Amino acid sequence: MNIELISVGTELLLGDIVNTNAQYISKELALLGINVHKQVTVGDNMDRLLDCFSKAFEKSDIVLTTGGLGPTGDDITKEAAAKFFDQKMLLDEKSWEKIKERVLKFTGDINKIPKNNIKQAMFPKEAMIIPNNNGTAPGAIFEKDGKRIIVMPGPPKEMMAMFNEGVLPYLKKETDSVFASKYIRLYGIGESALEIKLLDILDKQDNPTVALYAKEGEVLIRVTAKAPDKEECLKLVQEKIKEIEEICGEYIYLIGDESISSSQTELDNVVAKLLIENKKTIAVAESCTGGMIAANLINYPGISECLLEGCVTYSNNAKMNRLGVKKDTLDELGAVSSQTAIEMAIGIAKTSGADIGLSTTGVAGPDGGSEEKPVGLVYIGLYVDGQEFVYKNIFSGNRLKIRERATRQALDYVRQKLV
Repeated sequence: MNIELISVGTELLLGDIVNTNAQYISKELALLGINVHKQVTVGDNMDRLLDCFSKAFEKSDIVLTTGGLGPTGDDITKEAAAKFFDQKMLLDEKSWEKIKERVLKFTGDINKIPKNNIKQAMFPKEAMIIPNNNGTAPGAIFEKDGKRIIVMPGPPKEMMAMFNEGVLPYLKKETDSVFASKYIRLYGIGESALEIKLLDILDKQDNPTVALYAKEGEVLIRVTAKAPDKEECLKLVQEKIKEIEEICGEYIYLIGDESISSSQTELDNVVAKLLIENKKTIAVAESCTGGMIAANLINYPGISECLLEGCVTYSNNAKMNRLGVKKDTLDELGAVSSQTAIEMAIGIAKTSGADIGLSTTGVAGPDGGSEEKPVGLVYIGLYVDGQEFVYKNIFSGNRLKIRERATRQALDYVRQKLV
């Protein structure tokens, strides 16, 4: 089954609104194994919208639209669908009563209901109306001669609820298969390098399917299978995940369901959970990252059991007075050095009584770099139960990107010591 998505609204073309609807719908349809053949954005113009319908049905079985279901004159999506199928618009009394009830909750007066709201209750008798439990604009499924147009409202909150409550169950009836997906998060390898490692799997994939998505400094893999039942689906998914683990398991830090797929990183949550599970305490001394590591860990509920302290020791005096970094170290090697990093980690661990001391010191830029110590150079110190580790990294990007990447890398070094 092929579906074309048409996003309706001049505001989308002008860039006034970001089109998150198309992303959401495409992702959900992919989980059902339904192919999104094309995405189109069109303004509030009847002729252009009708032309979009005509072209869409050359390759697609269903057209799914968002937007243009409001009460004003430029909301024309529903009217265009009816015109395309040569169907007459009539007042649906049931829809009109629901709209009035909803508007009354806000106005409190039947006489204050705008007259143009009645437009939202107009549908052809042939249409299947989809209730809107979060707004005044019902959706609908138009059908004629095997062609179908599904119209939904534009506001994301309304659209997502209608899609999940009305459209998704309808589309699921179109397939006799069950679909299931798992997600894999990887750190320390780029999308292109990962693609090369998994080339054999990607070239031969059929069922399950494997898709790579680049995140900020990470890669997300989605594995989706279809089968007659969920148990068989999950078995196929697990077998494919095992293949992937054998090839690039050293980069995998989390496997889970869709809940782990949308964020830029889950490293902070993983590390916080590992600290709690391992009953390890940690203290952080940050220079170039300026508190980002501590802030990331604090996002996790219950981390107070493990995170004892976070210090931003930006100046040399702070490094000496708070952490006990030797003056000779700073004078001879500088604040950005492996020795300074490890002395910072040891200092924060010992003065706070933590099992783990973590530190960062580097050149975040845009100025301050040299041939010997270029912008992006960051040393990360780690002191774990008396063992000393120090890591040299060169990160690219602007000042914020370098600090963000150093934060993620520092968290990953802690993760590696806890697994």
